[in-house]
Amino acid sequence: MNTAPASEPSGEPRWLTDQEQGVWRSYIEATTLLEDHLDRQLQQDAGMPHIYYGLLVQLAESPRRRMRMTELAMHAKITRSRLSHAVARLEKNGWVRREDCPSDKRGQFAVLTDEGYEVLRRTAPGHVEAVRQAVFDRLSPEQQKSLGEIMRIIAEGLQPKEAGADLPWLR
Repeated sequence: MNTAPASEPSGEPRWLTDQEQGVWRSYIEATTLLEDHLDRQLQQDAGMPHIYYGLLVQLAESPRRRMRMTELAMHAKITRSRLSHAVARLEKNGWVRREDCPSDKRGQFAVLTDEGYEVLRRTAPGHVEAVRQAVFDRLSPEQQKSLGEIMRIIAEGLQPKEAGADLPWLR
């Protein structure tokens, strides 16, 4: 893990090398295009953006197809405000409903409805194919493994464990 300071001892920024700049720009271009590709596929197939699909998947994989809103925000890596807006839209479609938490008057659950589950079931094959074509069909098994390892290292480094960390779902 690279723990080098953000600037040199002289106070100067550690500018990216030409190679690092190329890697960074390739990453930005690829992730922007991938997110757009998946959004377009899901809008066409189900009338929802990629982030809403991810929320439905999280709920479908949860016991009783329900999850506390704070936990759902954490799994989706989004702010509670953004989650609240997304769940409101999903409720409007009849795909999700909110339920009060009996043990915590301020807490709420997001619950995947039968209609939401059916939309997810119908949409999943096209989404998986879009992911496969955009990512996995372009990479060798070794490249897939490397990509997974690299993304895990980056994600772990951006999720500090200490109390008071500034993470989206805590905002």
